[in-house]
Amino acid sequence: MTFNPNADISSGNVSRAGGGGGGMGRGGIAVGGGGGCLLVVVALIVALMGGDPMAILGGQMGTTQDQSQVQPMDQQCATGADANANDDCLVQATVESADSVWGALAPEAGIPFAEPQAVIFSGQVNTGCGMASAAVGPFYCPADHGIYIDTSFYQELTTRFGADGGNLAKEYVIAHEYGHHIQNLEGRMDRIDHSQTGPGSDSVRLELQADCYAGVWANHATSSTDSQDQPFLQPLTSDDINSALSAATAVGDDHIQGEVAGGQVNPETWTHGSSEARRAWFTQGYGSGDPKSCNTFETAQV
Repeated sequence: MTFNPNADISSGNVSRAGGGGGGMGRGGIAVGGGGGCLLVVVALIVALMGGDPMAILGGQMGTTQDQSQVQPMDQQCATGADANANDDCLVQATVESADSVWGALAPEAGIPFAEPQAVIFSGQVNTGCGMASAAVGPFYCPADHGIYIDTSFYQELTTRFGADGGNLAKEYVIAHEYGHHIQNLEGRMDRIDHSQTGPGSDSVRLELQADCYAGVWANHATSSTDSQDQPFLQPLTSDDINSALSAATAVGDDHIQGEVAGGQVNPETWTHGSSEARRAWFTQGYGSGDPKSCNTFETAQV
């Protein structure tokens, strides 16, 4: 999927945190060797797309980004053409598209809507949930309503985790994090048992609902418009949907445990869901376009 080159993607809620030094750098996921890499894989299972990275990595982070250097992205990201050429701008455009989609859908579903803040960073960043490193992948922090991503993760998503590298695979990542923001607004995050693990746990159901919400966004993405009624995105193709599904497969717990980490697949430790379940719930949201179809907490089996 490509953005409409003429779309206005200027934003007041997407910024870049610059000026970081030390720490892990843009390499992100492959930290150190041996046990260090395994630690980060475990952290990914917990933190990738919505968890609390500090619960696993703790003091493993490097120095903190200088938050005085947080800058708006508008100077370099103004149009859909910029989003097609630059991953940072793609993040901004996806957030702007999701603002448009959820700004309409959330009130209809009885969810009080407020836009999140998105921060693109390099290396490490301070958040309302503590200091975080690029090693944990993209995540959402409910304390500050923040979506955080180091876009070097997109290369890792392809080379290490096996996604196909298409645009909708990248956009799925942001749409999933935006889904966590919707869950936060509706109070879902406060009502679940975050200590549970396993295929039917609250943790997995939370992640699968965010996948479904990402599918809902994809359903409406080509009809959502900017302030000048220009569509943000061009029409989806089957290749676009397959690209998103490749990303959902790549971040399934079974895939990470077995194919990525080279270990034993242990469903009782899952916190995000299998690749099959993640694909299925994205497809559910995309097919229905209805947030009410995404209630993973009222199904006997997910």
